[in-house]
Amino acid sequence: MSRSERLLDLIQILRRHRRPVCGRTLADEMGVSIRTLYRDIATLQGQGAPIEGEAGLGYVLKPGFMLPPLMFTDEEIEAIVLGSRWVAKQPDKRLAAAATDALSKIAAVLPDDLREDLDATTLLVGPSSASGEAIDLGIVRQAIRSERKLGFLYRDAGGAASERMVWPFALGFFDKVRVMVAWCELRQDFRHFRADRMSALTATEIRYPRRRQAMLKEWRATLDGSARKTAQESAD
Repeated sequence: MSRSERLLDLIQILRRHRRPVCGRTLADEMGVSIRTLYRDIATLQGQGAPIEGEAGLGYVLKPGFMLPPLMFTDEEIEAIVLGSRWVAKQPDKRLAAAATDALSKIAAVLPDDLREDLDATTLLVGPSSASGEAIDLGIVRQAIRSERKLGFLYRDAGGAASERMVWPFALGFFDKVRVMVAWCELRQDFRHFRADRMSALTATEIRYPRRRQAMLKEWRATLDGSARKTAQESAD
């Protein structure tokens, strides 16, 4: 591995840590000596990377830092292309368009050789299954981002209908269905709602009283291994 590649790897490792991480942990993950690690950090700081901290206290990379031009390994390029192509085939039209646009923006700032790799990747995504959804998933995603309540009509597996007001905080994309995870005011509990069973979706300006990250953490804590496997099928 060249020194430039090692410096890029160090930036990526620091990006994964939101809190200060000690030099020894970074050195072990990089597979280098602690002295080399300190020199690399000093080099990056000298090049303008906003790395805060010091030996004995730990280091953290301030959010928003980018190293132009963008550099990716072969597998990172394959992951980006494959992921973008998969999203582009989803029934959420706005999200699909955003995936295509994002890939174009990445390609525009890549060096010529990496741009060729991006265009030439042979990893393909098969056709998506027909969607029976009558709602706009963009409205669901917006409600999650802004932490606003959603109202809709829901039909369970037996066809029984009920009106719901929920606090949405996650949206799962499975091969055949999309599943919204929310706190349901009617049931006073977490529920999974299949998008193909939802209709009459109504966005509100009512902010729900809890933060979505807190609910996401609490919901995850309620799941055991078997519940995770059946989350796609569970419906109220």
